[in-house]
Amino acid sequence: MNISFYLIPKSEVTYLHQDDTVAQALRLIHKHGYQSVPVIDGEGRYVGTISEGDFLWNLIEEYHMDMEAMRRVRVSSMKFRWDYEPVSIDADIAQLDRHILNQNFVPVVDGRNVFIGIITRKVIIGELLRRKNGSKEMKEENT
Repeated sequence: MNISFYLIPKSEVTYLHQDDTVAQALRLIHKHGYQSVPVIDGEGRYVGTISEGDFLWNLIEEYHMDMEAMRRVRVSSMKFRWDYEPVSIDADIAQLDRHILNQNFVPVVDGRNVFIGIITRKVIIGELLRRKNGSKEMKEENT
């Protein structure tokens, strides 16, 4: 089964541009309440995922909590602690397995590495439960 069935399209996903300032990025993350979000470049290509922890450690280690620096510094200068490796939209569900176990969401890119959306762990778990309950109902109907 192709993973596109589970895709949450980019138009419905909160993400950052690597040229956003740290202050802009923090406002966006705070507004939506996410712990991590995808980051794309000027051409829309996926460059990584940044987490609250990434912000915290960068602010402490690199900028010493200097708000003036946060207004000037771009997300592209920040180090990402976790590698949220994307999958291709052409991937199958088996290729998604190793990613979804370790991440809350998996970024999805097209053949040009352009970010097109995410697949969440919640959606996959929901599908597995639906299948489990569906097969359980089928067994009960056959008995």
